[in-house]
Amino acid sequence: MKKRKLLFRGTGTALITPFTKDGRIDEKNIRRLVDLQIKGGVEALLPTGTTGESVTLDDSEIERVVAIVVEQTDGRVPVIAGAGSNSTKKAITHAKLVLNAGADAILSVAPYYNKPSQDGYYQHYASIADAIGVQVVMYNVPGRTAGNIEAETTLRIAEIPHMAGIKEASGNFGQVMEILRNRPDGFGVWSGDDAITLPLLALGADGIVSVVANEVPAEFSQMVRLCLKEKFAAAREIHNRLLPLMNVNFVEANPIPVKAALAAMGRIEEMYRLPLVPPSSRHREQIIAVLRNLRLVK
Repeated sequence: MKKRKLLFRGTGTALITPFTKDGRIDEKNIRRLVDLQIKGGVEALLPTGTTGESVTLDDSEIERVVAIVVEQTDGRVPVIAGAGSNSTKKAITHAKLVLNAGADAILSVAPYYNKPSQDGYYQHYASIADAIGVQVVMYNVPGRTAGNIEAETTLRIAEIPHMAGIKEASGNFGQVMEILRNRPDGFGVWSGDDAITLPLLALGADGIVSVVANEVPAEFSQMVRLCLKEKFAAAREIHNRLLPLMNVNFVEANPIPVKAALAAMGRIEEMYRLPLVPPSSRHREQIIAVLRNLRLVK
């Protein structure tokens, strides 16, 4: 197999999708967010994933969001668009859609709800990679999919041409270490959980696909770069400062808290699509308290 080049090293932001008050895609604020992220120093942008509420976007909206992000990014960082499904056929269709909109690569979540076998995961990703012929990042997130891609399966998938790496959000350190220890050259491993990014980077991971970077791209990407340079004492200071924000982002289902926070920071309108709704008053108070302690709002 031809030697692969690592897709990115550092922080990739799992971008939220802002909506206008009448529920349409908020193109103006997408562009603002893209510029804020790149100015903050992130190394990649990942629109239309879970954090981007992709399951409530129709195909034309997905294509438009990706096209806006690609246009505004203007080649400054790679754009890796979410294009997953629990139907392999639909996953391929969605992948072609976002590639047509200009994405550099795709992020494809493990099939959810129908709970395939380990060989089913393998055949799913092999079919996608073969059909589209560009870099594919697999996404293992058992908390949302009700199934886990085991280390042995990930390493088997890693040998498929065009498989660029994995966003690992299982929280299973033993599993991630097995992947890191045995992965082929050029196969990226990115944390899928902000709060455990530092220890995973210490173990040799390549970066993070981050939610908290939506709010604090400069500080968080700085922490990641410090880790990649093995300057862990300085990285720990930033990690400990931002940890309450990382945690409060998940007091309700992602992306409810991060969108509430960004609205409080004046960056977007606080709009969701059902079945997601605004956070409870108790959780909103927690979110605002954390933002105030970090001096992100008055």
